Amino acid sequence: MDQPELEWLTEYREGNPEAMGKLVEFYRRPLFGFILHMTGGRGDAEEIFQEAWLRVIRSQHRYTHKNFKSWLFRIARNLVIDRARKEKPMVDLQAQRAAHDEDVFETKVAAKNLDARENLDAMDLSIRIATAVRTLPEEQREVFLLRTEADMPFKKIASLQKTSINTALARMQYALAKLREALQRDYEELTRE
Repeated sequence: MDQPELEWLTEYREGNPEAMGKLVEFYRRPLFGFILHMTGGRGDAEEIFQEAWLRVIRSQHRYTHKNFKSWLFRIARNLVIDRARKEKPMVDLQAQRAAHDEDVFETKVAAKNLDARENLDAMDLSIRIATAVRTLPEEQREVFLLRTEADMPFKKIASLQKTSINTALARMQYALAKLREALQRDYEELTRE
């Protein structure tokens, strides 16, 4: 655990509630991004995000200073798995599109040197990439998102998935191959420009 994270957790344990807020903010983007892409729905992602932090608070006395990031993402991963087991997947394409579009506007900043048409093209490409990621098998999608959203090393991903590092690396390779295939047309258009 990095020093500021350890300090924030220690401060929280000593009675400073603002310290937990700092910890939540520090992990907001990577954790919420991971959960959102694993669930595909903003409402589910928000609930799981909140439940993950509630579990951190409830069980923080059991945390033993190994790797907070891995511990936090393991909690979130288990919540995503639990939710998937309880509910049969129902797809509302309008809600998914609206949730995804909202996420694009919230988390992406337009480049200053792009005109309006190029910004629309970039957002459209972002939507196609996110859609392609959602079509990956769950284990591959999880490895891909933990690596790209959470910047987690493969050793930690393998530990989280309770598999070998070679399996985690293979899942990433398969995910990248499937994404390359799914986005081949987009890649060809970008290289022509």
